[in-house]
Amino acid sequence: MDLLENNVGLLIHDVARLLRKRFEQNARGLGLTRAQAQVLVHIARNEGMQQGDLADLLEIEPITLTRILDRVEAAGHVERRAHPTDRRVRQLYLTPKAHPLIEQIMVIGARTRSESFEGVPAKDRAILFEVLTAMKGNLLGIATGTVLEESKNA
Repeated sequence: MDLLENNVGLLIHDVARLLRKRFEQNARGLGLTRAQAQVLVHIARNEGMQQGDLADLLEIEPITLTRILDRVEAAGHVERRAHPTDRRVRQLYLTPKAHPLIEQIMVIGARTRSESFEGVPAKDRAILFEVLTAMKGNLLGIATGTVLEESKNA
């Protein structure tokens, strides 16, 4: 029974799901879905990125991303431009209209994270980040075949 009650994967999944749900509640006034907000933020961080790369990053099907992009483009927040050397590739850019929206998304994200950390001491937050960063590194190392020798011998 302990394995069912103390499953870190399930806990992380539940926390992530609840964070997404709370973000959606906080962001209702923006007129965007969480998925649209997520797409805009990723484009803001990586202007000029290719649609296919963004679909991979978000772990969604390209057709799903296309539908999201259709909506944010129709709202005037994103431009899809042809790649300068490969006409099959579309690059993504924010429009000037999107920049104030990105600022609002970031404020709402910060508020949501702040709500989630209510009552958690700063030292515990730091430990949580260290542990999650180490777990992420371990899993990325395994996925890419770059696990450190020390980890293999531990």
